[in-house]
Formats: sequence, structure tokens, C-alpha cells
Amino acid sequence: MFPRIAIVVLLLLAMWGGLAHASGASGHSRTYMVKSGDTLWSIAHRYYGGDLRRGVWDLEQRNDLGQSALLTPGQRLVLP
Repeated sequence: MFPRIAIVVLLLLAMWGGLAHASGASGHSRTYMVKSGDTLWSIAHRYYGGDLRRGVWDLEQRNDLGQSALLTPGQRLVLP
């Protein structure tokens, strides 16, 4: 009896795992094209409320910029 239940449970788990997929609930990522005179602080001020340090940090992390990131006009940044 127990082996049958175990087999049925394993089959159900395998089917569920095969049907699972990403929900896409995170939405589409937004991008920003850097303009002359832009800084990470000015971009964070424009698109984030609250603590700007967190916005700058998020921009650096999302775009692999590092601590001393220089922005160039025309550069595209992904907004977290």
C-alpha cells in the first residue's frame, strides 16, 4: 500500500514540477538613456522616492557599475 502511495505522490510532484513556470509578475524592466549632465544621484532623485542612497546603490548593482561609475550620454541604464 505504501509503495503505491509513494509512487503516486512522486508522479504528481514530477508532473507539477514539469508544469511550473515563471509567472512574469515582476513586470517589464524599464530603461533610461543617460543625458549630458546626468549623475546616478540625479537619476535616483527622478525615479525613486525616499532614501536616494538606496536608489543609487540599486542602480549600481543592477547595471554592474561599481562605486566610481562614470556615466556617458547615450548609455542605457536598467532601472530596478
